[in-house]
Amino acid sequence: MRVIIRKDAPEASVYVASYIIERIKAFRPTPSKPFVLGLPTGSSPELVYKHLVQAYKNGEISFQNVITFNMDEYVNLPPTHPESYHSFMYKHFFSHIDINPSNVHILDGNAPDLARECVMYEEKIRRCGGIELFLGGIGSDGHIAFNEPGSSLNSRTRVKTLAYETVVANSRFFDDDVEKVPKMALTVGVATVLDAREVVIIVTGNHKAAALQQSLEQGVSAMCPFSALQLHERALIVADDPATIELKVKTVNYYKSIEMIANQNGFTQTIRPQVEIDNTSKSVKEELDSPVPSVAKEGLLAKPENVDLQHMRSPTPELMPDRMASRLANGYGNGLDTGEVQFQNMSSRVAPLAG
Repeated sequence: MRVIIRKDAPEASVYVASYIIERIKAFRPTPSKPFVLGLPTGSSPELVYKHLVQAYKNGEISFQNVITFNMDEYVNLPPTHPESYHSFMYKHFFSHIDINPSNVHILDGNAPDLARECVMYEEKIRRCGGIELFLGGIGSDGHIAFNEPGSSLNSRTRVKTLAYETVVANSRFFDDDVEKVPKMALTVGVATVLDAREVVIIVTGNHKAAALQQSLEQGVSAMCPFSALQLHERALIVADDPATIELKVKTVNYYKSIEMIANQNGFTQTIRPQVEIDNTSKSVKEELDSPVPSVAKEGLLAKPENVDLQHMRSPTPELMPDRMASRLANGYGNGLDTGEVQFQNMSSRVAPLAG
């Protein structure tokens, strides 16, 4: 797991936005080979979307060949509701870029058959070739998407009951009235997120510190779904300083030193395009399958050449067990019978006390 630490939320957001832009450019998406991007909602990614929109307006990036899949959506909240995730995504991102509307996928919390909607969502992801990069945030209790604590780490897109803590946290978007907050949602599963080729999580604010500490310094647990990223081959966490206050100083220094050394050596730690990885894999297989010199075929235990075997050290002889008595000097103890040994009490060895 790779961890990048920045001073505050704006710097962390700039890093994430720049990283996504570079990943899309390196992928070189086309209509027949689009870049599939998983997206979150909430306060964490707002600044990321702002920077992505600005980059598009500056001509730095295009989203014409990008397909998106959002993480979640409330149940029974109309798409036109100002706090629906449909409204959120178009307000902060989709209406400001050149993405094709048919390439936008958001779960329908008003579908007549919610279970079928979830199965269809997974199938759409599969038919697009899977998600290349899943961007996400986390909750203060370690939930990712709407996978609350206790969610199966092997879960898929499904209907989910929201934890009370999540309802209270989201009430700030509903006039601070918990009664107005939907209590159910559709969400991608933990396994759906882990299936992405790369996962990038932005964590900002000291209210996320406990979840970050549990995910980085403790074991994998369903009670902290975010910790499942420990199992992902290419997980990137970008946190600001306030989010690291619960981490050990040694942990923070370790991740900062890793980034510093990587930068000093020109190693950006970004993922290579899939075509390059495929070409490397093909080259390695061809090399291993090609004929090799006979000496190499014999392996590491091949007989060394030009070695005088006669003057090599002989192997250690096999040890022969013997009796302890055979090690005593000749004649020592001969004829001694244990019955002849005179035993004395300890008191007899003590000099008589005077007077």
